[in-house]
Amino acid sequence: MKKTIGLFAHVDAGKTTLAEQILYQTKAIRQKGRVDHKDTFLDTHEIEKRRGITVFADQAMFTYNGSNYYLIDTPGHVDFSPEMERAIQVMDFAIIIISAVEGIEGHTETVWRLLQKHHVPTFFFINKVDRVGANAVNVMEEIRTQLTEDVCDINNTLLHEDMCEELIEFIAERHEDLLEKYMEDGYEAELWFNTMKTLFNNNHIFPCTYGSALQGVGIDSFLEKLNLLTEVNYDNNEPFAGRVYKIRYDEKGTRLTFIKALAGSLKVREEIYYDSGEETLCEKVTQLRLYNGTKFQTVDHVSAGDLFAVTGLSSASAGDGLGTLKKKAHFELISALKSKVIHDPILNVKEVLRYFQILNSEDPALNVTWEERAQDIHIHVMGTIQLEVLQQVVKERFNLNVSFAEPEILYKETITSEVMGYGHFEPLGHYAEVHLKLEPAERNNGITFKSVCHTDHLPVGTQNVIQTHLFEREHHGILTGSPLTDLKITLVTGRAHNKHTSGGDFREAAFRALRQGLEKADNILLEPFYDFKIKIDLDLIGKVLNDIQQARGIFEAPVTEGNKAFLAGRVPVTTFMNYGPEFASLTQGKGTMNLVVGGYYPCHNQEEVLEKRQYNKDADSEYTSSSIFCSKGQGFSVPWDQAENYMHCL
Repeated sequence: MKKTIGLFAHVDAGKTTLAEQILYQTKAIRQKGRVDHKDTFLDTHEIEKRRGITVFADQAMFTYNGSNYYLIDTPGHVDFSPEMERAIQVMDFAIIIISAVEGIEGHTETVWRLLQKHHVPTFFFINKVDRVGANAVNVMEEIRTQLTEDVCDINNTLLHEDMCEELIEFIAERHEDLLEKYMEDGYEAELWFNTMKTLFNNNHIFPCTYGSALQGVGIDSFLEKLNLLTEVNYDNNEPFAGRVYKIRYDEKGTRLTFIKALAGSLKVREEIYYDSGEETLCEKVTQLRLYNGTKFQTVDHVSAGDLFAVTGLSSASAGDGLGTLKKKAHFELISALKSKVIHDPILNVKEVLRYFQILNSEDPALNVTWEERAQDIHIHVMGTIQLEVLQQVVKERFNLNVSFAEPEILYKETITSEVMGYGHFEPLGHYAEVHLKLEPAERNNGITFKSVCHTDHLPVGTQNVIQTHLFEREHHGILTGSPLTDLKITLVTGRAHNKHTSGGDFREAAFRALRQGLEKADNILLEPFYDFKIKIDLDLIGKVLNDIQQARGIFEAPVTEGNKAFLAGRVPVTTFMNYGPEFASLTQGKGTMNLVVGGYYPCHNQEEVLEKRQYNKDADSEYTSSSIFCSKGQGFSVPWDQAENYMHCL
């Protein structure tokens, strides 16, 4: 049986140490490394050694009681959480490590939410029970109150023999038939164990054990119970299906596509079909590699359940489905900041861009963009630690010295009024007219399209072409040039010419119609907001609530339990992104704060931002709102505020 397990934790909870102990106790490695000694099996990158944190999701292999395991150690720092989220896509099971001293910390809640969203069965391990101040019982209670009531302590109980009474009742309460049997006939060991296994694999209960990864305490029991409860059912007889979870380049510059096989099998020299985003590609696998840390072995074939790398795929990206798996994975964690790449002017900027595009293929969350007018490279980032690491990566991999401008907030724009937008494109030998209705959409719903255009006016094929063009690129607003979002677009009507309409005409007309509509609409600026969850001592609630209000945030009614207060709400990223150190000082490191970019909402200081940006909406020729008409064999431009007088369909 092949099982993929992922290790997740807030930074410094002991995740990499647990990985080291698991590999050592299963004889996958001969000697245990330590994070503080910079010699662990999975944190092999110089940056990881230097900082003592996991930055890259790397994998190892071990066997235990007849099962083959792939283990992925994921980053625990919030700045590298997109790497963690990409790895979740291929997990069969997850282990969340929580420190018995610090308890649930900010990033733990993010991890838990993502694992539940993707329905990954999850096991808890409370670590560092040997430390002064450790209290596993308190942490169990934190898990129950802050994460799930369906956690069960299995540390000191047998599973496949006689369970403790508390666990027997816990399982019976979560299975109606079992509860009835328990009331009538009492406990039956095998039935209870099988039910527990089913409940766990269906993500209904969450077992928990505890110990010390550093000292090796509780690891044997943890492994035994994990192995007993986990079960996978992969089918090798189906056609091949797989999911890409990361892209890397080896020391020779070879592009490696890391894949989880979900069904069927794959051999060297076989072809794989996948959707590159622009077209369906068919490429031949030239090599199959099974990675264990930094080392790999080449194999002739892989099958369902395997985690492996291939060479030969040129365009596959993280989240892509391969073979019969068509659906691309959706990633939730987004950046709220962007930064400009600063490099020596004597360097060829296009060469620098090429290096960053390589990094972008490995980490799509970077969203590397090239701004032609300013000749600048911009990237999206989660935080300043990520920028420091990127600077080191670029130096080590490409021998390039770069720095980054101070991160700026990523704004978006939308409209608050319903308008009609008209676009006409008729230079000599061309013809297209498009009428679009633009309406505001619900927050964080993006851009949607529908057509009510009669087929007497435009055939279905042409309507589909217009839709394709509208979604082929990101559209900019007219306030700051920021991306447009939360918009309903309806194709109302349009017109073509039997002789003169040619490829691209409807693209021009549709873009002009969209832009003309924006010119007439009431436009607003949107800014990113954090969804926050805060746990503090009750006597600090007044100060923290005041800080949230000062930062223009909103919050729900506080919940109190004993001497603790729990706060939840929403606050602008720009006013709260540097609050961490102040919060840590205020709570003396004992409070927890979980911040996740939860969406975009109206900007709290729009006028100030517009004044600072000084965006000229007429300076970008690619986003013109003027229409082109033809008279006496010659095309002429009509500005947006006069264009309706010339439209042919009005």
